[in-house]
Amino acid sequence: MPSTNDWINNPLGVVEEMFGASQNSSDSGWEAKVTEFFRQRLMEKDAHTWVPSLNDVPLHYLKPNSLVKFRCLIQDMFDPEFYMGAYDTVDPSTKAKVLRCGKYKDVTECGVDLDSANMVTSERQTFYCVPIPGESPWVKESYASTCQARVVPSTSYVPSRQKRSYEDDDEDDMDTQPQAQGHAHNAAAEAQGNGDSKRQETEAPSGQKASSPPLDLNFPLPGEKGPACLVKVYADWDSFKLNDTMEVYGILSVSPALSALSDQSDTSSSLILDPAECMETAEELRVHSPPASLVPRLHLIHTQRLAHNNPLLPPAALEDSAASLASTLGEMVSVRAELLAYFTQLLLGDVLAAEYLLLHLISNVYARRDVIPLGKFTLNLSGCPATAGPAYTEQLYCALQQLVPSAYRLSMTLQNMNQLRLVPRKDYVANRLLSGALQLAANTSLYLDETQLEQGQLDPAGVRNITALGNVISWQKVDYDFNYHQMEFPSNINVLIASEGRSLLPSDCHVHLQPQVTPPNMEAYLGSALTAQSSSQLNKFRLYLTMARTLDYSISEEVTKAVEDDFVDMRKDDPQSISADDLHSLLGVARLLCLSLGQSALSTDAWSRAKHIETLRKSRSEPQGCLNGNEP
Repeated sequence: MPSTNDWINNPLGVVEEMFGASQNSSDSGWEAKVTEFFRQRLMEKDAHTWVPSLNDVPLHYLKPNSLVKFRCLIQDMFDPEFYMGAYDTVDPSTKAKVLRCGKYKDVTECGVDLDSANMVTSERQTFYCVPIPGESPWVKESYASTCQARVVPSTSYVPSRQKRSYEDDDEDDMDTQPQAQGHAHNAAAEAQGNGDSKRQETEAPSGQKASSPPLDLNFPLPGEKGPACLVKVYADWDSFKLNDTMEVYGILSVSPALSALSDQSDTSSSLILDPAECMETAEELRVHSPPASLVPRLHLIHTQRLAHNNPLLPPAALEDSAASLASTLGEMVSVRAELLAYFTQLLLGDVLAAEYLLLHLISNVYARRDVIPLGKFTLNLSGCPATAGPAYTEQLYCALQQLVPSAYRLSMTLQNMNQLRLVPRKDYVANRLLSGALQLAANTSLYLDETQLEQGQLDPAGVRNITALGNVISWQKVDYDFNYHQMEFPSNINVLIASEGRSLLPSDCHVHLQPQVTPPNMEAYLGSALTAQSSSQLNKFRLYLTMARTLDYSISEEVTKAVEDDFVDMRKDDPQSISADDLHSLLGVARLLCLSLGQSALSTDAWSRAKHIETLRKSRSEPQGCLNGNEP
């Protein structure tokens, strides 16, 4: 069997060996054997750490046609494309024919016999993938620190030559490059790119025409860094959905021949399987076939769906994960107390607000009943100190970003509300989906800083953005704009609203902050609270929050009967004091309380505790009436 060096450094060699063996034995199942081989190799202990990652390693350090991995979100899904699954090549001197495998490749070998009866046209799907939006720095650092892959700079890369690309390195012998073997009939990819990215591989090639604008990598959030990637999928592509997060293992393709597709003046160097259906516009061609040195291609062999992107939580495939998780569950009560004390310090001594913040961070949409998302728990934390300026809300966000795997702070200034694109929009000219700031992975923490909202007039775009935020909060959905209609996409975003007064947006829970301490220097106070936490302590908090969110939960028939009887008794005492909606809210709080304690079933103690803290919360609400109908 191939060695580690073979299957990581030369995966195409493994593929071609199995393809050749199948031709000798007429074995039609060779493709399944290829994927099973790599799946088994990756299941070996720590094998996944041997594979270099596009997230951590600059592109020019990765060997072309080697096995790499990419932790990503599916930002767009293109139309299927055709490629040559098998073809004959002819030796120009001896005229001998050799049957070749075209799977997991973007280009063919030279000398393709277009009239051969052995030529097989196959189909594959292409996804435009970007790094997980808003992924926290500690997550990136943790993943990078566990990587054991050994990489060296590409021999074609010279650091002193600025803005050097793969195309530049090989432009002198482009006429000898293999033929491009496929052409995508795509359906979208672009948006708020990262023009100021310092990563060399995302800069424009030095040979690029001056009139061409910089390539927009279509990241949903502004300021994001990292590579985008075209992922080629060969099987079961209907099982993937837009905005899925996954870790892809595939064969890296950065052939300079791919860039010839974007140069219509050099059509002789490319073999288009469907020449009558070329890209209709230059803009569509440009964004669907970007230079491989900027947007590499990755031919998927194996994928790991990500229920979360917390690198501290052991993968389910590991045999020792059960023991590790059991140990964590046993410590959840003590870790909860430590985390509650930390949040109390951040919230200026307010214990009740700290408890609700903890419950908010472990909330999760676990099911949908018709259009109602169950489990969401948007928290409006009002009463944020106005005298401290933006220092308090910014520092609070920094503290939360240190704990959750993915987060994004949206400063709700009038300018942002009127100018930002929150909702993805279809661009029919380029046949792509323009990303928006609400195209986020599941369980991303969205921090809305309403303290930055000033007086002024919202224009129509601002009104649409406010409406979009309200839809995420109330229904956990984003209505993507397809110009002539809207298409609804479900979301699972934890929304926290920081405000001075009650928010203009709806929420599931409103807590008015009651500070018990008044620091003379707010920034120094919060800064000391942040730095006081050791990395080991922060890791305990990070593991706790993800574990609590993923626990199963149920309610026994006995407890259900007790809750129903209690509800009837409360209604008897004061029919106006509690409604069916109040009961639903109480059950939600009780569920989160149980999960925060590592309990998978509702207990009568948790029910009583939920009633108690809800009574305390409502008793401190601001005197003004509720500004919307979606919030208790």
